[in-house]
Amino acid sequence: MAIHVVFVCLGNICRSPAARVIFDQRVAAAGLSDQLTSDACGTAAFNVGKPADPRATQAAAAAGYDLSAEVARQIDDSDYQQAHYLLAMDRKNLMQVECWATDQSAAEIRLLMEFAGAAKQAQLDDPYYGDASQFQRMISELESAVDGLLTFLIQRHALGNNN
Repeated sequence: MAIHVVFVCLGNICRSPAARVIFDQRVAAAGLSDQLTSDACGTAAFNVGKPADPRATQAAAAAGYDLSAEVARQIDDSDYQQAHYLLAMDRKNLMQVECWATDQSAAEIRLLMEFAGAAKQAQLDDPYYGDASQFQRMISELESAVDGLLTFLIQRHALGNNN
């Protein structure tokens, strides 16, 4: 059974969809698509059904990622039941994800930026009210965190082409 990772931010139009696309691209490059799956969602419902923010899409495209297929959705019970990891972008969303967790949830709930290595910081700030440079920085910080996450998952779950 594949390890399922869900990335969570507030509106699911900037950080979490970008994290998911970066993660999926890194997973595919490592030949682990059959062992690692992902999704993205938001804690708020106000963007449900909307595409990724155009500024996030543009910053991602400049770095070689395609957010065009991303559609915002809100976290739901299935995320808690199916995910092995629920990874929040900031403390506020982490607290919300933890608050909604039930005894039936087996997901490990953490901050994504815990995996950022040398670039480690407490959380990934929301670039929504920022300029293009903040969206570019978001992509760079997500790449660092996703690389650390992938290393962690490979080691923790003994993933590889031999499995």
